[in-house]
Amino acid sequence: MSNPLLARFASRPSLVAPEMRDWFEGCLTATASHPRAAEMLEANAYAEDGFWPAPDDWRAAYRPYVVRDGVLQIPVKGVLLHNFSFALGGWATGYVYIQRAFDRGLADPTVRGIALVCDSPGGHVAGNFDLVDRMFAARGTKPIRAFAHEAAYSAAYSIASAADQIVVSRTGGVGSIGVVAAHYDVSGAMEQAGVKVTFIYAGRHKVDGNAFEALPDDVKARFQARIDELYGTFVTTVARNRGLNEQAVRDTEALCFTAAEAVSNRLADSTGTLDDAVAAFAADCSPSQDEDNTMITPEAHEAAVAAARADGEKAGRQAGEAEGATSARGRIKTILASDEAKGREAQASHIALETDMPAEAAVQLLGTFPKAETAKPANRFDAAMAAAGNPQVGLESGAGQDDADTFMDSYFATKRQKRSV
Repeated sequence: MSNPLLARFASRPSLVAPEMRDWFEGCLTATASHPRAAEMLEANAYAEDGFWPAPDDWRAAYRPYVVRDGVLQIPVKGVLLHNFSFALGGWATGYVYIQRAFDRGLADPTVRGIALVCDSPGGHVAGNFDLVDRMFAARGTKPIRAFAHEAAYSAAYSIASAADQIVVSRTGGVGSIGVVAAHYDVSGAMEQAGVKVTFIYAGRHKVDGNAFEALPDDVKARFQARIDELYGTFVTTVARNRGLNEQAVRDTEALCFTAAEAVSNRLADSTGTLDDAVAAFAADCSPSQDEDNTMITPEAHEAAVAAARADGEKAGRQAGEAEGATSARGRIKTILASDEAKGREAQASHIALETDMPAEAAVQLLGTFPKAETAKPANRFDAAMAAAGNPQVGLESGAGQDDADTFMDSYFATKRQKRSV
């Protein structure tokens, strides 16, 4: 795979509309071919100083900060990339850039509203949900409106859903609420070419998902479980952001919807051209004559941004803890329910509950332990007693409290009499 950006998506879960494959690959090819591509990819995406360079710095053109009529316009275009801090025309946009532009807009007293201008087939899973949680936590600080011009699919729709409202161009579309991963199996082609690959490895799952052999059923099942988990996070995020029932989001079955369909199923709020919609948004954000036109101070904005960031980080931690608990339950269940745990229940319980050993390694380790022998009665008397069970000695069923008291008085009286003899 010669394109280094395309390689970032190989065999990994992605938030991309598969039907937009040509657009997706074209964006990545154009980005990788850009003269500044190497510098962009190697740049420290999280550098605190100098993120917004001087106008004569080459980076300024790829970190746009455009405010018109009080509205900051943030591009969400092309393929959306993790650990990328630039906006490269219509080809690629980094999650880091979107977050930094968003934070700057919240703190900028000249910005009255934030517009997310989307035209994207989707992008990376990594970084997407953290970004969306932080943006959602900032709702109410300033108006946020997303514009699908022309498309907001998958990862881009996740971002758009964080806005207060979503407007779709009449020929545009939104949706593709799903997760996808691809496994390449070139074993047939290799066999025809007379090439055989032999892996030398340690750890039973070290070469899982390699392209030179068919995907085993157990490996596919594990990959599917990961996809299902990410899909659940996507569904929950959209349902929260849009005020929808989670089942309604699942019922979209990752389809891409036209503008009219999106408004009908509440994935969008209205349709309109970008220029008209942004102009209307600017008018909505303009203070009326009856309102206090005093600008909020930069210090107050900084405090609001800090509070929004704290809320977003808290939401991210809670989501991470919930995901970790689900993963831990699955690990324990895998270990205790394995064939290797049978006859080795004590060791299985210890490893599952008292260690952090991965499930696959734990099951493999259990297989090396001897199985416990089934306990046998020591003699014929014990065998007979075990076969008969333990008889219930005492009061008859249905005996009343008076009978119980009489029985206990008699029992203790007999004990006292024996001690006095």
